[in-house]
Amino acid sequence: MPHRVTLIPGDGIGPELSTATRRVLEATGVEFDWDVREAGADVMAKHGGNPLPDSVIESIAHTGVAIKGPITTPVGTGFRSVNVALRKALDLFGQVRPCKSYTGVRSRYSDVDLVIVRESTEDLYAGIEFEEGTENCAVLRDTIQKLSGAVIREDAGISIKPISIEGTRRVVQFALDYARREGRRKVTVVHKANIMKHTDGLWLRVAREVAEGYTDIEFEDRIVDNMCMQLVQKPELYDVMVCPNLYGDIVSDLAAGLVGGLGVAPGANYGRAAALFEPTHGSAPKYAGLNKANPTAMMLSGVLMLRHLDERDAADRMEAAIAAVIAEGKNVTYDLKPRPDDPTAVGTSQFADAVIAQLQA
Repeated sequence: MPHRVTLIPGDGIGPELSTATRRVLEATGVEFDWDVREAGADVMAKHGGNPLPDSVIESIAHTGVAIKGPITTPVGTGFRSVNVALRKALDLFGQVRPCKSYTGVRSRYSDVDLVIVRESTEDLYAGIEFEEGTENCAVLRDTIQKLSGAVIREDAGISIKPISIEGTRRVVQFALDYARREGRRKVTVVHKANIMKHTDGLWLRVAREVAEGYTDIEFEDRIVDNMCMQLVQKPELYDVMVCPNLYGDIVSDLAAGLVGGLGVAPGANYGRAAALFEPTHGSAPKYAGLNKANPTAMMLSGVLMLRHLDERDAADRMEAAIAAVIAEGKNVTYDLKPRPDDPTAVGTSQFADAVIAQLQA
């Protein structure tokens, strides 16, 4: 039986990456029944100004599995992130971002193999904000000052940082289960509990309680700023890291920098009833339609999807084919060449052709 999967092409370079990834996934021999759905800035006009039509969420709820190209998120204005909205609507609480070295990708480091598990429904990223100068913000400011004695300037905007016992428990359990299933040796919980004792303190306390039930997995904790320094100095000491939402976003980008950047960094979002796979980079609208963008991150997201679908042999073959193309360095996009102006660089589609040829060799 073919796997029923929702495919969201995205916007900017998303449609090109999605087409390339779809072709490679199909070349593995695994059968798919695609339900293609539109979302993002490019289709807002068609859906009454809504970048995330209800039909997209309904499709994923039905199929249980989706793969998505990057979608534009305006900075400081416009609609809130479609990515965040999808995670909230589908309760995709566990985000997984592997960061792995591949021969042929330029980096200051080698043999890095890290996985960041990020809680993705709570913390400051929950988006509970109050705009400076509004009545609600003033009421909240006065209330906080009365309850805590803290002094908050009148011209301040305010964000709320919720971290719950249940939200922490389920993502730490997810990270430990992931480590056990994938044969990982250690899980490190990341926090700032030395300062934020009632949010990050709760996070650390509950994480330690959950870890007591996983005696086969080494468990430790690190303060987030120290974690960043440690990753730059000696990434080989770490394996799986589980982080609150905001720290996870930052640490995962840092880890991607260790292996060559976001262009080779896949992502996955897991909930109880659905999973969504996507590259971690942006939509790069200035490169849209140029057949120039590197599809590696989205293809590797497809590898994660195959593993989720228990198509592990196909996943291993697809990852090996991608790695072989990159290592050879012949049929790769400009950013994977020694010089970005290398005239032998190929386009997105030609990169996919090379991966397919490796799969069929």
